[in-house]
Amino acid sequence: DTIKTLRYNNKRQGNILDTYEGWVTGMLEELLHISELFDLYGALLTEKQQRCLTLHLFEDFSLSEIAETMGSSRQAVHDMLHRSEQTMEEYEARLGFLARRRHVRAELEAIYKEAVLLREHEPGAENIVQRLQGLMAKGREESL
Repeated sequence: DTIKTLRYNNKRQGNILDTYEGWVTGMLEELLHISELFDLYGALLTEKQQRCLTLHLFEDFSLSEIAETMGSSRQAVHDMLHRSEQTMEEYEARLGFLARRRHVRAELEAIYKEAVLLREHEPGAENIVQRLQGLMAKGREESL
């Protein structure tokens, strides 16, 4: 089911999963996406959903291990993970915080590249470059 979802999401985004490398890259991108959603919307989930996702995403527990830890069935864990991911995707569709975060990050990187080029001709631009570096580093720390 996870692979079907992954294939669907990647086809939707125009990615090809015909090669092993493409499949691995798709899995990592999907994991990163869910992790970012969890960072933004995890607090809106129930405690049980939060625990289940934490074990799955960050502790690398299998469904069976999560089921044993939480005292439920493997199928119940699978369903909870799926519902939790759907819920977070719905929050993102309504609120768009992750899309906004990614847009701001991309804009900062573009401005940084331009400022680095400007620095070669304008020594005063060094301050701008340093400030941008600080903002970009802070953004990376927050997304970890």
